[in-house]
Amino acid sequence: MRLRPLLALSVVAIAASVVAVDGPAHAAALPIGARSLESVNQAGRYVRHLDGLGRLDPVTSTSTNQTRLDATFTVVNGLASPTCYSFQTRTGTFLRHRDYRLRVDPNTGDAAFRADATFCAVDGSVSGSTALASYNYPARRIRHRDFALWLDTYQDTAEFRADSSFRLVAPWAPVTTKGPVIPGLFADPHLAVFNGRYYLYPTTDGYASWAGTYYKAFSSTDLVNWTDHGVILDHGPDVSWADDSAWAPAVASANGRYYLYFSGGAASGNTAKQLGVAVADSPTGPFRDALGRPLVRSGQFSGGQAIDPMVFTDDDGQSYLYWGQGVARAVRLNADMTSFDATQARVVTPSGYNEAPFVFKRNGLYYFMWSENDTRSEDYRVAYATGPSPLGPWTRRGVVLQKRLEAGIKGTGHHSVVRGLGSSDTWHIAYHRFAVPAGNGTNRETTIDRMEFNADGTIRPVVPTL
Repeated sequence: MRLRPLLALSVVAIAASVVAVDGPAHAAALPIGARSLESVNQAGRYVRHLDGLGRLDPVTSTSTNQTRLDATFTVVNGLASPTCYSFQTRTGTFLRHRDYRLRVDPNTGDAAFRADATFCAVDGSVSGSTALASYNYPARRIRHRDFALWLDTYQDTAEFRADSSFRLVAPWAPVTTKGPVIPGLFADPHLAVFNGRYYLYPTTDGYASWAGTYYKAFSSTDLVNWTDHGVILDHGPDVSWADDSAWAPAVASANGRYYLYFSGGAASGNTAKQLGVAVADSPTGPFRDALGRPLVRSGQFSGGQAIDPMVFTDDDGQSYLYWGQGVARAVRLNADMTSFDATQARVVTPSGYNEAPFVFKRNGLYYFMWSENDTRSEDYRVAYATGPSPLGPWTRRGVVLQKRLEAGIKGTGHHSVVRGLGSSDTWHIAYHRFAVPAGNGTNRETTIDRMEFNADGTIRPVVPTL
């Protein structure tokens, strides 16, 4: 049987040259997006799931639609490591090992599941093929045995190498919808434009209690084809005062540099969140902690939680910092972008506000936007107000983005807005939603839609799309 051709990439993965701790050396980066995995030594047989178990079965163009769906996976950012990979089914479950047997299960987000569902790519037995080593059992690889898929200890034999090698080819069930702009689990997207290019900075999602530790950056010229620039800041080695809760990054440009504002918590038992700021010479980092301490400390201000920072820079060059859950605050940043006069911070909480403040300006009018309800709720949504200055006063205008149940879209929120490249009045809104079809408040995905205005400057309701 002739090999099926590789599909063009919608996300370009970075080359992986690092070595995981106690793990295998990585091969060249795998293509991110929908793929099928064909056995090297059993041509015409593909990795698929049947009744929850991983198998190697024949698939052809005359196979049932369900068989072709079961043999299609989306290659995504590794749930346990950004230098490795996870394989998501079309129903939202993940390929993982349990008792060394391969199966598919919903992502629970705990460390054990994430490790069981993460595989590191190594060179296969023939050119262009890949073997998949377990992230948490690096001496074991996915192998077919009697057409069942197992995680077996590596053996340096031709038979084992062939049994554990696969070609990533075009998916048997092609993607027919727009889908998330970045395959995999990402939330809280901050979309910005720097130097004639779009940059996307999301929260890495899929962790129980949102306990992620690192941020990645992606860039594009068309909002469709994205380059993955890898990890730009990791709380583990890069931030002394935060271990986890790497939430809601936002990046601003000033002084010829780039400033990453972020939320962080300590895994040591202090659950209170704080805000930090990191600096880099490039929008893709690497970023370093600019202060070595929080920019906004837990308990520094009475009421609300210190999360979800956002920076707006006005036409006069003055930048403003916004943040907070439960209570929204705003303050002018000093010219260094890493300090402010705390006595000048003010509460700007609009009616219905929960979190995720975002401010932009259009035709002399300022827009203050936010998310309502809880991110775990399907009713998570975006509302907005307008005002005459970056600090208000604000007049509530209503909800502009919310769930669309007839399309299976839930939990639309924590957004950002950007003016389109090369256009005076084309606008885009990036936001997250429950991963379709089986996501929830910790399994979310990022998408982008057009945002349009009425003649009077009010925002037209955004219809979320698949």
